Amino acid sequence: MPDVRNCSRCGKIFNYIGGAPLCPVCRERDEEEYKTVKEYLYKYPGASLSEVSVELDVSVEKIKRFLKEGRLEIIGEEGNMFLECENCGKAIRTGRFCDECERDMKRNFQSTAKDITSKHEEEEKAKENRFKMRYLNK
Repeated sequence: MPDVRNCSRCGKIFNYIGGAPLCPVCRERDEEEYKTVKEYLYKYPGASLSEVSVELDVSVEKIKRFLKEGRLEIIGEEGNMFLECENCGKAIRTGRFCDECERDMKRNFQSTAKDITSKHEEEEKAKENRFKMRYLNK
């Protein structure tokens, strides 16, 4: 059964297939704005967030979303007050988390997955042992 939702931007009803809850028209508009921002940054590397926003009439929030999605990157060390790690608050260039927090999360996920797998294997062995036939000596 199709997942029908309203577009979070324009309100139109559409068949949701995953990702951001945007209709195909709004999704395409986002892609076009991303391409425009990317082309502008190739032409003017090092342009500020506000400069790109004003020159291209693309909202600062949308450009920040492109940064958080890892599609754009802030260059230069100075002046990054726009993007912070969502875990520790450290200034970052792209994405949602700094390298250290990403490594920690990855390590924790791997450890949890290993624990779940070993617990599942133990449960399976316990089931096997419960249903084995046993012989009694007389």
